[in-house]
Amino acid sequence: MSISRRVAVGGLAALPFVHRQAQAQQNFPSKPMTLVVPFPAGGPADIFGRNLAERMSPLLGQPVLVENKSGAAGITGIDFVAKANTDAHVMGLMSASAGAIMQSLMPKMPFDPAKDIAPQILVVRVQEVLAINSKLGINDLKSFIAHAKANPGKVTCGSAGTGGITHLAIELFKRETGTDLLHVPYRGAAPATNDLLAGTVDTVLLDISVLLPHVRSGAIKVLAVTSDTRPPLLPDVPTMREMGYPKVNSDNWYALVSPGAALLEHRKKIFDAAAAALKTKELAEAYANVGGVIGGGTSAELAAFLREEQAKWAAVIQAANVKLE
Repeated sequence: MSISRRVAVGGLAALPFVHRQAQAQQNFPSKPMTLVVPFPAGGPADIFGRNLAERMSPLLGQPVLVENKSGAAGITGIDFVAKANTDAHVMGLMSASAGAIMQSLMPKMPFDPAKDIAPQILVVRVQEVLAINSKLGINDLKSFIAHAKANPGKVTCGSAGTGGITHLAIELFKRETGTDLLHVPYRGAAPATNDLLAGTVDTVLLDISVLLPHVRSGAIKVLAVTSDTRPPLLPDVPTMREMGYPKVNSDNWYALVSPGAALLEHRKKIFDAAAAALKTKELAEAYANVGGVIGGGTSAELAAFLREEQAKWAAVIQAANVKLE
């Protein structure tokens, strides 16, 4: 058989494979999808993920199942997504810790954020607030900063853990306000909140969703939100920008990501479904009920936002010499 005939025969033999591959691309998604939430069930991240999955499912024509894979400040779950390689049926809800902070803290990341993860869309922002026990007798941010400056190293401030977004928010607050708060790391926001209620710790800087019930009961007083906008659920709380500290911006956030090697056509279908879901009034209300501000935008805008966040928190980590425990 001549070389040209062999090539022709080989090309014909490959046609069924090419056809099947093209058909698979057109039929995506061809099975139930998985949305990995890298935090335990029942928490704010889980609530955000399950609400998004519920509204993406009919748009994709397949069930979107939530799978909780917690560990290493959100890294474990996103590593699972990264290692899905080309399978776009696996998605992840990436947090600020995994997407912008841990790269500057971990000696070696289990995946390359720039190559192994494809940014899709910003899902939700979660505002953080500086809160104190109401019995402390301080009613505004100005008085709190004056109190902290008068007692350097003595005013305690709790976070959800060393190296996390709430810890770095405290370091950013200290740097910009010229205060010397004593950081007290906890294993999660719940124990930090409990100690604030008990008066064991003077103040906390945590996600608004964790503190809302206690703010409404009057046990906790919120002095400021570390965001550019006032909390919709607490419209009387001023922003740090309004109080003269525009650089104290420490929104927590969650973004939808896909495996970096997933086909662009598949990622586009996922983006379109997520973008449509995020434009619904129902999802915005579901997020607002737990202190979330709904996201949106393009994949390119998310990629740029990730770079900005990585640079910002890398500078804070270096200046404060933050080390993982």
